[in-house]
Amino acid sequence: MENQTLTADILLLEGLKVTPQSSIPTFIFLFLIYVFIMVSNISLLILITVESSLHQPMYLLFCNMSINDVFGATAIIPPLLKDIFVASSDRYIHYISCAIQAFCSHFYASSCHTVLMIMAFDRYVAICNPLRYATIMTNRMVVALSVSAWSVSLVMVLILVGLSVSLSRCRWVIFNPFCDNASLFKLSCESVLINNIYGLSYTVVLLGSSIGSITLTYLKIAVACLRSKSKMLNSKALQTCTTHLALYIIMFVSGAIIITLHRFPHLSDQRKLASMLFHVVPPAMNTIIYGLQIKAVRQKIFIMFTGKARGELTQH
Repeated sequence: MENQTLTADILLLEGLKVTPQSSIPTFIFLFLIYVFIMVSNISLLILITVESSLHQPMYLLFCNMSINDVFGATAIIPPLLKDIFVASSDRYIHYISCAIQAFCSHFYASSCHTVLMIMAFDRYVAICNPLRYATIMTNRMVVALSVSAWSVSLVMVLILVGLSVSLSRCRWVIFNPFCDNASLFKLSCESVLINNIYGLSYTVVLLGSSIGSITLTYLKIAVACLRSKSKMLNSKALQTCTTHLALYIIMFVSGAIIITLHRFPHLSDQRKLASMLFHVVPPAMNTIIYGLQIKAVRQKIFIMFTGKARGELTQH
């Protein structure tokens, strides 16, 4: 059976460990979260697209985050839902599909960092150099920042997953709820030293540049706010930066938990749960924290659902 499976490039996927009694509640819970992620993010994208008043760099750059959230959730949640009612011994996945899912998983995680980095740059220019904001953050700059964020993630993850795909395979079981890079290279009996070296370098570069740029950006913003006596500037900084920082903290903590749990093999079940939540919690929270906390977006949503004019809203 194993030789036949290896020849056919069919893998056995562990998937979610749920009891028959909890299958239906788990399915409903994940399905509702997925629907919320899709509806909230797509609605925000449509709102920003159709409302010309929201065609500002801050909102346009956030579109990258919504697109990434939709992409990351779609890559993981539907396959999990599909396998919930399938017996664990029958959860098969083709190797190519597994490699694609691993790529999508890591591409989503990497893009979370790069997109938040370009959003931080936008906030830095807006608060520390407001007089030149319009000349710096042009549509061309927004496109360039967006393309760079996606391109860097694409290249880094292609190399990461490509190194694992190039290995020969002697195993056929994926001990994870979904396919990721570690699951792929663990299928091999070859030396994975190069994979580990690149994987560590990839993590250090991504997290180092992410933490470094966010920290430096907010230190400069803090200095600018302390030097400024403008209450309007400080209020604007507090409003926009708090939401951005909240998104970053949620994303970073979710990822850090997974990395930390990798150090404790006896906590493998907790790590698997954390890896799944990474694709559920940030996408579900981003539109709530960022979209609904920004006054312009909140007003548009209020008007869309109630039909009240903006003047009526501000009177309240």
